[in-house]
Amino acid sequence: MSKPQFVYVIYIASTPEKVFEALTSTEASRRYWHGNFLESDWKVGSPFALRLVRHEKDDITGEVLECDPPRRLSYSFRAQDNLDGGKASRVTFELEPQRDQVRLTMIHDQFEPGSEVLEKVSKGWPLVLSSLKSYVECGKVLHAPWYEDQPVVPEKVAGAVR
Repeated sequence: MSKPQFVYVIYIASTPEKVFEALTSTEASRRYWHGNFLESDWKVGSPFALRLVRHEKDDITGEVLECDPPRRLSYSFRAQDNLDGGKASRVTFELEPQRDQVRLTMIHDQFEPGSEVLEKVSKGWPLVLSSLKSYVECGKVLHAPWYEDQPVVPEKVAGAVR
């Protein structure tokens, strides 16, 4: 039996280079990830983190599995709030140029059956990727309704690495 996965395809009016830069830039990620941000040097084997500025201990961590600019990026994805028993899943971005646009395919897989992480990311990825599209195309980002009443953890705003 195959493991469950989440696949999302979106088309972005841009170049693969600009989309890849947005996928790997700490500063760009602060915008389209609703204040949260990515940290890594994006070398294979290096640590990866998604710093969640509204949670003290629940950052997403992992390891860079593949980095082939501007075509492909992959990293392991481990929720720190002990969901799925702390087991990592995998996120892969595939970028395909198509005339004056990019076909971005995001595959989040290697979940265990009944994964709580899969349930959560299935709600979050569409907004994050739509916000990425808006950011790259227009310089604007989308609103994350689930963050309206949550305060920001101050030490994470400055990008402090723990």
